[in-house]
Amino acid sequence: MEHELKTDPTVYDQVDGGAKTCELRKDDRDFKTGDVLRLRKTRYTGEEMRSGAPLEYTGEETSRKVTHILKGPIYGLAEGWAILSMNRL
Repeated sequence: MEHELKTDPTVYDQVDGGAKTCELRKDDRDFKTGDVLRLRKTRYTGEEMRSGAPLEYTGEETSRKVTHILKGPIYGLAEGWAILSMNRL
């Protein structure tokens, strides 16, 4: 399954550059190992959007395959949240 996800500019750049290989996400999409994450870079951060900035995409996107999932509650990770390990397709 493919999941389209909004991604803050700095986070997107870290993933696209290869430094960031995991995503912390609310576990509300039934993520599974093997799923594809289509990360779409937003112009503004989530915090800026909560303060009134519009949701705008830059047009940049990248895809990653989920290789491992750690679901809360475990190791301080709250119930309803997941850490998704990922690599390039």
